[in-house]
Amino acid sequence: MKIIVLGSAHPLRGGGIATFNERMAEVLQAQGHEVIIYSFSLQYPSFLFPGKSQFTDEPAPTGLNIKSVINSINPLNWFIQGNKIKNEHADLIIVRFWLPFMGPCLGTILRIVRGNKHTKIISITDNVIPHEKRFGDVAFTKYFLKPVDAFVAMSREVLNDLKSFSIKPSIYTPHPLYDNYGSAVTQEEALGKLGLDPSKKYLLFFGFIRKYKGLDWLIEAMNDERIKNQDVKLIIAGEFYGDEELYTQLIEQYQLQSAVKLFTNFIPNDEVRYYFCAADLIVQPYKTATQSGITQIAYHFEKPMVVTNVGGLAENVPDGKVGFVAEPNPKAIADAIIRFFEPYSIPELEQNIKIEKEQYSWDNFTKKLLGLV
Repeated sequence: MKIIVLGSAHPLRGGGIATFNERMAEVLQAQGHEVIIYSFSLQYPSFLFPGKSQFTDEPAPTGLNIKSVINSINPLNWFIQGNKIKNEHADLIIVRFWLPFMGPCLGTILRIVRGNKHTKIISITDNVIPHEKRFGDVAFTKYFLKPVDAFVAMSREVLNDLKSFSIKPSIYTPHPLYDNYGSAVTQEEALGKLGLDPSKKYLLFFGFIRKYKGLDWLIEAMNDERIKNQDVKLIIAGEFYGDEELYTQLIEQYQLQSAVKLFTNFIPNDEVRYYFCAADLIVQPYKTATQSGITQIAYHFEKPMVVTNVGGLAENVPDGKVGFVAEPNPKAIADAIIRFFEPYSIPELEQNIKIEKEQYSWDNFTKKLLGLV
């Protein structure tokens, strides 16, 4: 088929969405499809973007046709690009929806595309109800959903949210592996690369730092005397998307400066493996969630996890097999971390992770997605 992927791609960072779209395009091309990615020339106006830069300095992925032409806030651009995409006469558009703000732009483009009476439209919906709610969310979401033919949700919670908005065909299939961050290195090499003491135990909090991700809870958990007695350190790797002082003040309040290692610039793709391979345990202390790509990076590097029991996080982390599921509060998170470091807390942990990892292949994901056509 001729397939258009409509969503973020290089040189945008995209918070994992760009990386996902590029990897999906590579897989679809390898399966024999022609793929074009229509991405954004302007994704967010600067006053809505909480990070330092929307763009990466990394080289473009090879072998992909990426057109960075969509302006999310310019209605004239929507009509121009909508007609260009309409005239591509693609068999399928795969469109990413993760934020109601994108509803007017993407919804308008899709309405124009439908005028060719040929192109089918499937949306991969990361979120239907956003983590951080704003005025207009419901109206913008409904506007986006109407021209879409079918939906893919990567958590059962999002699938249920979809059903409250639409009766169109929708399926659940788990988020596939982020397997494009290179192969694993030894923990010794990773710690050396990051300049960390190899005699310590390490937790990893990875990704853009936003309020709903619960880093403040994890810092409070680090103040638990049991964790201090275990000499466990916390690696925080990711850019602040919000109030940095909230976290730095907590670190100072609990006198955790020596226990918390901050790497709070944007992490390039070719450095991701060092953070995951340095860690003994990946912690996702989220306050709300749908699904998380961090889980799939952890599976790629075969790392155990502690996740909170919110949204769809626990769906992909069987409790007591590949890590632990904790209730969403600092005490429960600390309990799960301590439990993990107890001897023989998870029998056959490495084998369990390898078995669980197998179900998250890209071939499985694309087979289910294209089955909707």
